[in-house]
Amino acid sequence: MKAEPAEGGRDGVREPTQAEIGEEVDRLSENGVAGPGYDEPALEKIAALTWRISRLKEEKNAVIAAHVYQRLEVIRGVADFTGDSYRLSLLCAGTPAEKIVFCGVRFMAETAAILNPGKAVYLPAPEAGCSLAESISAEDVRRLKAQHPGAPVVAYINTAAEVKAESDVIVTSSNAASILKKMFARHPRVIFLPDEWMGRNLAQELGKEAGVEMILWEGKCVVHEGFKEADVDYYRRLYPGAKILAHSECSPAFARRVDFIGGTGDMMRFIEQREAPHYLLVTECGFGDLARSRFPRKQFVPMCRLCPYMKATDLRRIYDALADPQPDQIVRVGDSVAVRARRALEKMFELTDNG
Repeated sequence: MKAEPAEGGRDGVREPTQAEIGEEVDRLSENGVAGPGYDEPALEKIAALTWRISRLKEEKNAVIAAHVYQRLEVIRGVADFTGDSYRLSLLCAGTPAEKIVFCGVRFMAETAAILNPGKAVYLPAPEAGCSLAESISAEDVRRLKAQHPGAPVVAYINTAAEVKAESDVIVTSSNAASILKKMFARHPRVIFLPDEWMGRNLAQELGKEAGVEMILWEGKCVVHEGFKEADVDYYRRLYPGAKILAHSECSPAFARRVDFIGGTGDMMRFIEQREAPHYLLVTECGFGDLARSRFPRKQFVPMCRLCPYMKATDLRRIYDALADPQPDQIVRVGDSVAVRARRALEKMFELTDNG
């Protein structure tokens, strides 16, 4: 369901005129906010709120960061920057704004807070968690390190701040393989957590034995564990010549049957650089909405699942977080945890920048 913005507010920003709403509708349409669910009445309701949000974030010296799985009206309507976890980490680290409204899930907002000490970070949907991040605790990591002394901990960014603080380096789906290669050049064994399937996919890519050279955790993504390999055969029969792209959080059995596996940034580059009669994007549905808005002349077939955590954020909650943030919308990370977690994140930047 698309956002249903309420009218009025406590922020002092006036209501837009009908002419201003019309101009905002035109802007949204030009930005690709169109298609099912975005008829004229819905767009007018959305436009009334995106207009107010745009002026409120300027007044508050705030920026809005949105993950690629967010609703299209968030990404194309109010976000200052959009991307996968790695890109958002970089952009959050470099923003001059005093406030960051993070449209994503809690571990992402925590990362923004870690990289921006002294700035206010707001999470519009405070209940937006992550099945991967919730699958492992800092105590679990400490036990793994005790069981495998000397093995560095490489943690996927989909982890809580406390887990990052126990890790040696953070990775994203876009840089995990290259960073792991560098870690294996110096260590015979590496602990990779928390996504077991991503770890197995990476172990196969790197020629490492899962469970021996690459110690794994048993975390799973609630979105990607729902895809079954039989689905690939079904869609290939329906759409001959289609390119099927899957996120690396999918199972190894599924990954072996698709045309490409990687992170969302890698998937977007694949679409841009290759022509196919259809593209099937096996990940969260918001990524397909974004791809359609960026490549309106290409044909996309839904083969996705909704993330209940990502879809908890809508325009109304973004507006509220800007106008009058509630205590549970303010993201805080303790100093001792933030210092150690920042060290692991900075190691990611260092190893990525070095090629």
